[in-house]
Amino acid sequence: MLHRTFSRRFLWLRLLRGGLVAGALYDLVFAVLMVGAPGLPARWFSLPLPGEAFYLWLIAAMLAMLATLYLAAARDPRRYSAIIAVAILGRGAGALVFALAAWGRPDLAGLWILSASDLGFALLHALSWLPLRT
Repeated sequence: MLHRTFSRRFLWLRLLRGGLVAGALYDLVFAVLMVGAPGLPARWFSLPLPGEAFYLWLIAAMLAMLATLYLAAARDPRRYSAIIAVAILGRGAGALVFALAAWGRPDLAGLWILSASDLGFALLHALSWLPLRT
């Protein structure tokens, strides 16, 4: 019985760490693309680019910081549990914001994919972290 409990906890921990690393890589890829090739994700999701590159650079800097925090949390989830909680809430909020922006706007339909991605990360982080909290 005790062995099964520990096995389950390690499974949740591996899922949590893997999800955090995947979230970090996702954010880093978008950060690099926003600076180095902004037209590429714009084409992938059929989204307009902002008039000023400054806005993309600012978002890229924030995504890079977020990715770094994700990696710290993946390395030591107990120590950085506040980051995991913020990641869950932030991804959930991101999913909601993308969905609200896309709602009724066929020209922004690519945001639904980003909304689903953020929701998926929020759920993965939450479902793998909450069993470890008990």
